[in-house]
Amino acid sequence: MSDAAPKTGFFITAVAVIGGFLIFVLILVIAYLPNKATPLPEGTKTPEERATILSELRAKETAGATTYGWVDQPNGVVRIPVDRAMQLTVEELKAKK
Repeated sequence: MSDAAPKTGFFITAVAVIGGFLIFVLILVIAYLPNKATPLPEGTKTPEERATILSELRAKETAGATTYGWVDQPNGVVRIPVDRAMQLTVEELKAKK
C-alpha cells in the first residue's frame, strides 16, 4: 500500500506543474501578443505618415540651415547658412588676435 502512494503523488505533482506552466503560457500569449483587429487610437499616425512628416521636417531644417532669409525683417535679423556663419566667426576671431 505504501508503494502506490508515491506514484499517485508524483503523477498529481507532474500534472499540477504542467498545468501551471500552460496557464502561465496562456497569460503570456494573451498579454503580449498584439490584437490585429483593434484600430489605432485617435491621433495615432501610421509609420508611413510619421516617415513622411519626418522627411518634410528634415527638408525644412536643411533649407533653413543652408539658405539666406529674413527672421525678423523690421528689426534686421537675418538667417545665414551655417558654413558662412562659421567662416565669418573664424574671420572675426582671427581679427581679434
